[in-house]
Amino acid sequence: MPLTRFQDLKVKLFADGADLASIADLAAKPYIAGFTTNPTLMRKSGVSDYVAFAHEMLGIVGGRPVSFEVFADDLDTMKAQARTIASWGPNVYVKIPVTNSEGVSCAPLIAELSAQGVQLNVTAILTLDQVQMVAGALDPATPAVVSVFAGRIADAGVDPMGVMADALGILARRPKAELLWASPRELFNVVQADAVGCQIITVPPDLLGKLPLIGKNLTAYSLETVQMFRRDAVAAGYDIPGTA
Repeated sequence: MPLTRFQDLKVKLFADGADLASIADLAAKPYIAGFTTNPTLMRKSGVSDYVAFAHEMLGIVGGRPVSFEVFADDLDTMKAQARTIASWGPNVYVKIPVTNSEGVSCAPLIAELSAQGVQLNVTAILTLDQVQMVAGALDPATPAVVSVFAGRIADAGVDPMGVMADALGILARRPKAELLWASPRELFNVVQADAVGCQIITVPPDLLGKLPLIGKNLTAYSLETVQMFRRDAVAAGYDIPGTA
């Protein structure tokens, strides 16, 4: 049955970004269940002090889950960064990439940290083999997030729905691990994530702003579109001589 309003979504909406003003605005929305960020978003937002930014963000979002990513490339330094990040609060999840930049698996690090009770968000996952590896490394007693980049899977010409459904099946033996639909490209991805049964989808502010469109009457939407074209043509003063 089609959704008639975004409040009926079962999937949890996590806001993805690094602009503190936007984060503060979204933190006031009761339907935002958590927050994620990453070094690329932070750099785009002009963040220069990683630790200061993280603590300011934690002060804004209250007790909702927040994911901060390690940025080292060797497993020992990743481990040290992860332990420090985890110490910032009980609502903090530490983002660990599925491999380092040379393709070396982070499975041993994931297993060690998870066994020690560190809440992880394992990120940059695009294959079911990677999901299998992560599921095998996670401690069943420790909460975790498994971020599968469905948007990038779709960018490669592959329907992500089957991948996400299979990922849920793999993670069934890890009930404390939640599947996160990452890198959405359009608002319909939120509907897809909800339909397939993902526990979380991380969404940038521009897509979050479109949430009220879910369930909108398409006939009315068509008329609004025509009115927009007409309004903009008039405002621009366009004219085709001899057609009046």
